[in-house]
Amino acid sequence: MLSLSKPNRIKQLLFVAIALPTLAFAVSSFYVKNEKELKIGKKVPAMDLKMTATDGNLYSLSNFQGEKGMMVVFSCNTCPFVVGNDTFDGWEKQYNELYKNAQAEGIGFVLVNSNAAKHEGDDSMDKMKARAKAQGYEMSYLMDANSAVADAFGAKTTPHMFVVDAAGKLVTRGSIDNSWDNSRTGLETYALNAIAHLANGTTLSETTPAPRGCSIKRK
Repeated sequence: MLSLSKPNRIKQLLFVAIALPTLAFAVSSFYVKNEKELKIGKKVPAMDLKMTATDGNLYSLSNFQGEKGMMVVFSCNTCPFVVGNDTFDGWEKQYNELYKNAQAEGIGFVLVNSNAAKHEGDDSMDKMKARAKAQGYEMSYLMDANSAVADAFGAKTTPHMFVVDAAGKLVTRGSIDNSWDNSRTGLETYALNAIAHLANGTTLSETTPAPRGCSIKRK
């Protein structure tokens, strides 16, 4: 039992109680290494799981599978890596351009919000509708109840990109590009490279770009 006669011990416990959650948030909000990510070359699961979109209709990922494949981006309404902040524009601003590039090549593109723990708050359907309208999303934006699709893919961050070929197999996953990295020597356009690969058979790097962003808020 703790005793007031042990002030140093109490101070230590208070420091740990305050410091650990702060450290955990800092780590999870920037980079999460996911050991259970769907492996390259594997058939994509959960393709027929129905999700509600901001247009009020039900869709599954199979509805967005194009002739040459599909790009699925796990996103949200609030993460600075999605919406931007003072030092980073946010990947959300690229969504419409990526969608248009994908569509032009017969490749589907869809956004999925798997923040189940915030689906009654900042990532509610009403907030998703407002975000989609304010940002002029041209693609569908789906709510993944209970993070079921994110769990099937092994998605961990917002955003987290997964690219599927015409046969329904994963060809790459990770970051959209490396624009977040202020120390980069050049821009690496991972998402655009994946579109070119599906469309024209261009070679993809065997090293998948690590996902960067806020952790998906599961219940």
